[in-house]
Amino acid sequence: MKLLFIGDIFGHAGRHIVADHLADIRKSQGIDVVIANGENSAAGFGITPNIAEELYRYGIDVMTSGNHIWDKRDIYDYLSRQPRLLRPANYPDTSPGAGLYIHTTPSGARCAVMNIQGRVYMAQTDCPFRKMDELLKSIPDDVKVRFVDFHAEVTSEKMAMGWYLDGRVSAMVGTHTHIPTADTRILPGGTAYQTDCGMTGPYDSIIGVEKDPVVQKFLTAMPVKMEAAKGCVELHSVIVEVDDNTGKALHVRRHTVKGD
Repeated sequence: MKLLFIGDIFGHAGRHIVADHLADIRKSQGIDVVIANGENSAAGFGITPNIAEELYRYGIDVMTSGNHIWDKRDIYDYLSRQPRLLRPANYPDTSPGAGLYIHTTPSGARCAVMNIQGRVYMAQTDCPFRKMDELLKSIPDDVKVRFVDFHAEVTSEKMAMGWYLDGRVSAMVGTHTHIPTADTRILPGGTAYQTDCGMTGPYDSIIGVEKDPVVQKFLTAMPVKMEAAKGCVELHSVIVEVDDNTGKALHVRRHTVKGD
């Protein structure tokens, strides 16, 4: 099975490049399942039901998220109705939605997609490591292909999770910091790993937003209004090929598309 994971879709620019290129990527690369982090797809902050449906129409099968999933209140009820949009599993059980979805492809193959959030410099949540143990125990044994989006701030926490899950999941790719890392590899136990997938959106920016207000915030320490940037749009993703019988990763590589 071939998985495509698209890094944090940021604002209209990110959605636009997905609309323009996803169908071609899926066909040319022989992708079976498309997973994307969509938590910043509504002008850079959160996601709405309408935008979620828009992204599904472009060919995304399952969406993950992170701390910004709660930015738009109209997504709360939608999370309970649409299991293909995940929120981090280690928020309280009373939170709307879930952090695990088992996707079935048209051929009948199944892939478990999990979403978890880090705790260092992030909101207070349950332990992501112990929550991953719980999620893995809940997956049927015959579902061998297992993908994790670990939405976290610091590289050390992401790396620790990668080693913790090595041999137990097919792939773990980090999100949240919007900067792609160059450590794509397969760990000894057969888990494909990358610390951060990077952002799908405007790179003529500071992690997706207009540069000048952010620079002013650093200079003055005063609040500023941040808006999504538009220039130099790139789609950053990771492609993982997995052995369906063992769940072990066979190949992993970064895949980048630059907008027109």
